[in-house]
Amino acid sequence: MNKPKISFRNVWKVFGPTPEHIIETVKPETAVSDILAKTGHVVAVRDVSFDVYEGEVFCVMGLSGSGKSTLVRCLSRLIEPTAGKIIVNGDNVVEMSEEELRDLRRHKMSMVFQRFGLFSHRRVIENIAYGLEIQGVEREERIKHSYEILEKVGLHGWDQHYPHELSGGMQQRVGLARALAVDPEILLCDEPFSALDPLIRRDMQNELLRLQRDLQKTMVFITHDFLEALKLGDRIAIMKDGEVVQIGTPEDIVANPINDYVHEFTKDVPRVKVLTARTVMKPVTHKEELIGRAVAIDTTLEKLIPLTADTDDAILVMDGEDNVIGEVNRKRVMMALATIQKKEV
Repeated sequence: MNKPKISFRNVWKVFGPTPEHIIETVKPETAVSDILAKTGHVVAVRDVSFDVYEGEVFCVMGLSGSGKSTLVRCLSRLIEPTAGKIIVNGDNVVEMSEEELRDLRRHKMSMVFQRFGLFSHRRVIENIAYGLEIQGVEREERIKHSYEILEKVGLHGWDQHYPHELSGGMQQRVGLARALAVDPEILLCDEPFSALDPLIRRDMQNELLRLQRDLQKTMVFITHDFLEALKLGDRIAIMKDGEVVQIGTPEDIVANPINDYVHEFTKDVPRVKVLTARTVMKPVTHKEELIGRAVAIDTTLEKLIPLTADTDDAILVMDGEDNVIGEVNRKRVMMALATIQKKEV
């Protein structure tokens, strides 16, 4: 991994008249429901710590009320955290002045909202250019750049239309384009696709992955949909009652859910589509002697099954730099399938 772009350190958000007192007195084992019943305070984010790395898509997911949206709003200080540090590029966002925070929001961080948040009286191209306008970019330059972003998100020809003339998916593309137009280092996405129909939602997920391959932004993506997190996330943090329960890659979480709460998310996931060669391979020695068929480390078990079904030969596993890091064969694939079937019984 690269160095952390964002670091949460012991972050709390407590709603109520004396939130600092709650942090000082609450015991780790005390349930948030008990805190609410006894004190009237809502513990929305509870002692959260993790890193997000540069160029990573980091998904935060959980059920409604788990604290995920509050957490991302603390990152941009749309909601003021009660305690803790949030480090972005080495600077503590919590201690930033109004001017420093304004600069962070205008130049380094953009947000895509669930409800689009478009200006109904502005045409598409003007909505996209809004962030650049706030930055003070001259009109000719900001409109020119906005047309470039318009093309990237597949809205050619829709520049002079108003938001109400667009479908929900197209409106969300405008929202995404507006966020990208300022070329932010960090993109915050708060359940941006949850209001869309399933087919449009899938298209937007694919569009986001395509853009990420080209742009390599650091992205914090909030969702309540575990399948969406599996598809988009390099890593996933699962939250419950304001706490982070488990952090890992999609295959880590599917293969090794830490408790019953996480297992409920993973139990219906088709594991052959998530587990990869990384999971089933064995290390190799004498790499210079190895020749033969090879697959990438992220090749899914589903794709490995036909590759190994008709041969006892090992298939090499390569990392992103074409180095041999392991091997898989029919036996290891069959053992992985047997383990999956046992867990699903």
